Amino acid sequence: MSRRNPTVRVARWSAMHPWRAIGAWFALVAIAVALSTLVPGRSLADDSFRVGESGRAAAMLDDAGLVASPAESVLITAPKGTLDLDRASAVAAQVSKAAKDVKGVSDVGPPVVSPKKDAVLVPIEMTGDAEEAADHVGALIRSTARVQQDHPELDVQQAGEASLEDGINDKVAGDLTTAETSSLPITFLIMLVAFGAFVAAGIPVLLAITSVVTALGLYAPLSYLAPDSGSVANIVLLIGMAVGVDYSLFYLKREREERRRGRSTIDAVEIAAATAGRAVVVSGLAVTVAMSGLFLSGEPVFTSIATGAIVVVLVAIIGSLTVLPAMLVAFGRFVDRPRIPLLWRLNRRIGTGGISTRLVGPVVRRPLLSAVLAVGALLALAVPALGMSTHQSTVDSLPQDIPAVQAFQRVQQSFPSEHPTFEVVLTTTPAGTDAARSALRDIEADAVSSGITEAGDQDVQVSKDGQTLALTMSAAHREGDPRNDRAVERLRDTTVPGAVRDLPGTTSAVGGGVAETYDYEHQTSRLPLVIGFVLLLTALMMVWTFRNLTLALITTALNLLSVGAAFGVLTLVFQHSWADGLLGYTSSGFIVDWIPLFCFVVLVGLSMDYHVFVLSRVREGLRRGLPYETAVEHGVRDTASVVTSAAAVMVSVFAVFATLDLLEMKQMGVGLSVAILLDATVVRLVLLPALLLGFKGRLQGLADVRSAEDDHAHDPRELQPV
Repeated sequence: MSRRNPTVRVARWSAMHPWRAIGAWFALVAIAVALSTLVPGRSLADDSFRVGESGRAAAMLDDAGLVASPAESVLITAPKGTLDLDRASAVAAQVSKAAKDVKGVSDVGPPVVSPKKDAVLVPIEMTGDAEEAADHVGALIRSTARVQQDHPELDVQQAGEASLEDGINDKVAGDLTTAETSSLPITFLIMLVAFGAFVAAGIPVLLAITSVVTALGLYAPLSYLAPDSGSVANIVLLIGMAVGVDYSLFYLKREREERRRGRSTIDAVEIAAATAGRAVVVSGLAVTVAMSGLFLSGEPVFTSIATGAIVVVLVAIIGSLTVLPAMLVAFGRFVDRPRIPLLWRLNRRIGTGGISTRLVGPVVRRPLLSAVLAVGALLALAVPALGMSTHQSTVDSLPQDIPAVQAFQRVQQSFPSEHPTFEVVLTTTPAGTDAARSALRDIEADAVSSGITEAGDQDVQVSKDGQTLALTMSAAHREGDPRNDRAVERLRDTTVPGAVRDLPGTTSAVGGGVAETYDYEHQTSRLPLVIGFVLLLTALMMVWTFRNLTLALITTALNLLSVGAAFGVLTLVFQHSWADGLLGYTSSGFIVDWIPLFCFVVLVGLSMDYHVFVLSRVREGLRRGLPYETAVEHGVRDTASVVTSAAAVMVSVFAVFATLDLLEMKQMGVGLSVAILLDATVVRLVLLPALLLGFKGRLQGLADVRSAEDDHAHDPRELQPV
């Protein structure tokens, strides 16, 4: 076997010096852990999320020093019946006294009784910015909780941006802990079924975990280039477990296969490196290309996610090519120890391809019919995606057992002044301050008369130099009400331009919470650009790898069918109410806006793993001189157990996310698990072999076209069974 193939060369060195390779790998893990400890990660600043006109309004307020201090509210209501105002007022006084002693509280306002006299509100102002408020809000929440304990006859609840974020973060942390503690044993159990031996089952899990830990450590310094949005660790865990297990499976299954043919451990490792190892490299690059499409989204959140995901994929590739062959040599034939008798026999039976042969056989005999049925089924599932509606997550779509969510909703019901706000910001010349004030009064009057806000719910602030003025108005409707969108459009298109038309040197912008949501929802979608970029680059990778344009086009079509079917199921499940009871949620009528883009790049990347692995075995069979139909059948059959095992891991891990409380986690879990399930069954076992056979005339040349690496790989005759 030639050693000029890079994957063979690296694997051979690791195999000849196993303990050095293992030591170097764990040294890398240790260095990464040290980096994560010594280098404080950088998080995204609040101004990173500014978009459109609302972002410009926020910048104007920031420059003028008019940014309002973070505010919290403590709401006092009766669990049932009529509220006793005297008792509620006494409790409000206790809340005020306790809050004043909390670090981070700058002011406590007088209690306010709701117009319907069904609630009492204690307004609290925090010091500093949103980040500082987040640091201190926990103490205020505990202070409120102590008052609640003293007065169980009333509901004493805290609401505000900081407390809401704190409640969501606690829920996310709990959900992810559940996902992590569930996914690891599930993964190990599936590996036990796949290998029937403890050591072989533990190796992929160990490689995946160490890859995740290493990637998180390496991301710490990279976060200064791509600041963390708060979700990088979650995505690195998700992607790292998926690709780490996949790559180990590809390599380990091939090495065991060669040992069963009578190869020595070293020879088996080298053959696995030249075949499965190269498939791992190509698959990893495909995942990297797919994830890099997120950079085109223009979203700082996706930039950080893409960076973390690419790092963990590259680390998993390096581990698969270095420490994995070293561990296989170090353990030798003890990799298959200790065996679990029943699972061992089951594994060997599945490994013979008995099940996959029964599935692939009819496809080989009737490829056209198989292709028509598979495409028809996938298109039928994809049709509902044409009606997919996307929207930002709202307070109504958050888990209703979060106390701050309940309080936030109740506050908006009882106090219209606590609805989300509009902010009309004007900057003018020193001589134009009075005229700007007059314009704001006109804007206020029009907003009240048109029902945008209610009388008395407005406030005007003026900067120290008098050149920036801001009118804050509470929306007449609750958060998420579509009438608020029409109010933003009226303010921007008619009311504000009409009021400032005759004011020279005056600049206006409409911002505030309502406008921020509107701008985010109505910014130009880059999903088509990302889709085009990812599909084009993955197609070019297939041309580079297999030197065949037809195969690249088939790859693109299969990716679109898989993703379309997954999106269709996602739409059916979450935009309609028929599945509400199955996953413990109430239909929101929309898909959270970031889910389609994220799921698309992840699904294309992960499906390319299976695709490249199967096609590599088909080409290998052709180079051994097998007839085309036989090579296709053997390629699909011989990889079926690996693909099935890897897919089972991913489907089970993603399915855990579908059981979590957050709506977006449920949607991500359903979308990813359905897509992987369809990809590993309908696409890889039926549609792919059917299309390969259908385009036989254009694909037979796969055996004749070699890349530079192929020319220096092992002699194909060495792959013949011994």
